Amino acid sequence: MTRRELIALAGTAPAFLKSGLAAPGERINMAFIGVGGMGTNRLRGFLKHPDVNPVALCDLDATRLDKALQLVKQERNTSPELFSDYRKLLASKQIDAVCIATPDHWHALPAVQACQAGKDVFVEKPLSYSIGEGRAMVKAARAHQRVTQMGNHIHNDLPNFRRVVELIQSGAIGKVNRVSVWKTSETKGLGAPADEAPPRDFDYEFWLGPAPRRPYNKNRSHFNYRFFWDYSGGMFMDFWCHITDVVYWALDLKAPKAVAASGRREIADDNAETPNYLEVQYEYPGLNMVWTLNPDGPPGFEQWGLGAAFQGSEGTLVTNYSEHKIFRKGKEILDFARPAASIPDSPGHLREFLDSIKSRKITSCDVEYGHKLNKGGLLGNIALRTGRRIEWNDASEQIVNDKAANKMVTRHYRKPWKLA
Repeated sequence: MTRRELIALAGTAPAFLKSGLAAPGERINMAFIGVGGMGTNRLRGFLKHPDVNPVALCDLDATRLDKALQLVKQERNTSPELFSDYRKLLASKQIDAVCIATPDHWHALPAVQACQAGKDVFVEKPLSYSIGEGRAMVKAARAHQRVTQMGNHIHNDLPNFRRVVELIQSGAIGKVNRVSVWKTSETKGLGAPADEAPPRDFDYEFWLGPAPRRPYNKNRSHFNYRFFWDYSGGMFMDFWCHITDVVYWALDLKAPKAVAASGRREIADDNAETPNYLEVQYEYPGLNMVWTLNPDGPPGFEQWGLGAAFQGSEGTLVTNYSEHKIFRKGKEILDFARPAASIPDSPGHLREFLDSIKSRKITSCDVEYGHKLNKGGLLGNIALRTGRRIEWNDASEQIVNDKAANKMVTRHYRKPWKLA
């Protein structure tokens, strides 16, 4: 798909989504692909909505699948159909929408194929393992006119980011020219267990999917997968979409022009790969941003485990998920004037998705927004892993003058998996 085709499809999205194509009835038949930690959390959340009818569950771990089944039986007194292969689930014509809460390297394939099968898609952040996958997800959603939502719940479940965006866009701190974003990182290692045979109730070969074949190690699957390059991008990518969301939203950022990074993993007795010390420098038009991953918070805000600081010509605004502060000349300002609220409150991240399934309106964190946001983090990890400053051409979605780095824009899938 060319950039021109992508822009053309994106430009027409509101018209065809509002047309009411394939809108379900009052009850929404939902399937859940991946019902581990976050998957069960999402399942619980969706079950709170009476119009959600859980008709199918899918997981490669039979133990987790059974626990999810018992949860649905307890909450709804019903027994959804069980699957280990998401492709068989997607063949069901009764399913209106799917929730995908798999490891990162398994986001793109079921999301694209769900769109092709006529299902609306809720997919966890980070949107995709690679930039090329994110592009394919946008293409599929637009081509098949599907409602989508990236699971970035801070965007809608708390009002704080809305108030920050209003303040920044009103000029409360003047012109913003620098942003710092941070997240405290892990200090305790995973240990270094030996490779072993996978559990009998876990389909490890299928779980690897498009990723390279590796011996089974209990640290490389389930929650800890995020600390291995084959499947994810570390604590950095785990929180990039949550925290940087407010920066992209407030400043209407597009893609960075250039990215440089340095980092290391400094934990003894640990077989994980991704860094717990990381500095990524981003160059946007008229703006520099630094993203820091460190076991300690920044000076003066050590008590905030994560946050973003907008430095403007008239002051600095610092925010985390739930609160924000404004400083001028080093002193906190408590009586600053607030602009009138201009961003409507959200019905909630899950509720917005469900309402959009019925109205066919685009959600606030649909795959196009998710792709725009996600690729900044993915470029940071490419810069880190190549050890070079990279330059990015967003029109072509290519890294300029660096063939080795450009090969990392999308991944080479292990056979027989293909991203179509």
